[in-house]
Amino acid sequence: MIHPLTPYSVRCKDRLLTFERPLVMGILNLTEDSFFDGGKYFKTNDALKRAEQMIREGAAIIDIGATTTKPGTPLSHPDDEIQKLIPVIETIRDSFPETFISVDTYHSTVAGVALESGAHIINDISGGKFDREIFKITAKHHAPIVLMHIQGTPATMQIKPGYNNLLQEVTHQLAVQTEEALSAGINDIIIDLGFGFGKTVAHNFELLSKLEAFHVFQRPLLVGISRKSMIWKTLQSSAKEALTGTIALNMYALEKGADILRVHDVKEAVETIQMHLALGRQ
Repeated sequence: MIHPLTPYSVRCKDRLLTFERPLVMGILNLTEDSFFDGGKYFKTNDALKRAEQMIREGAAIIDIGATTTKPGTPLSHPDDEIQKLIPVIETIRDSFPETFISVDTYHSTVAGVALESGAHIINDISGGKFDREIFKITAKHHAPIVLMHIQGTPATMQIKPGYNNLLQEVTHQLAVQTEEALSAGINDIIIDLGFGFGKTVAHNFELLSKLEAFHVFQRPLLVGISRKSMIWKTLQSSAKEALTGTIALNMYALEKGADILRVHDVKEAVETIQMHLALGRQ
């Protein structure tokens, strides 16, 4: 396993997020059609209660999304996202000022309004490919960006995804996206390989098995595999039955050097990190 000599850190506007140990990013979906928990938290009060629970369980970051990106879905309209996001961002900001808020969006207008409303991090599934203005907006607010690899769009990404050399092509695209973000003035970047976004089950497992190769970027690595189809298809089950598989693969990701676990189940992820750290002390 490859780790930096000193812990990574990213500047989140006027605050510093450090990775002295792996962190948990709790998923808060405000949509009615997300693949696992759609429809549970689209009301502000329900979203706040869910955020409170995840923070209590140990989430350092709450990642709020207001559109589904499951396979086969079209791109969203920014106004729809803003209407759902802003009341929740402001409520969590006021109720839990020590918690870092991430916003899952690929629209520059949504990113700008979210950062002005109290968000700290932009999590873009397209890594700036869908709306390149998102780099300028993020840089203006001195915020970090999560750059994710994706092949195609949510509408097309799972229609026969293919690569000549998976590791090489994913690395190259992330390198291009990183250079564009740096050129726009973003100094703090988090890398996400995009499990399930334009990849077969075999692609996902190959990338996970080679996760340590992406430390070449010398940036924090985010792993988002929570309850995804790579797990439940392998187990021939469902997203609702994929918690054990998620825990197993998250432990493997930690051993490979993951810095952030993006999950639906915070308590279990926190405990997985605790076991990982206990093994490292032996």
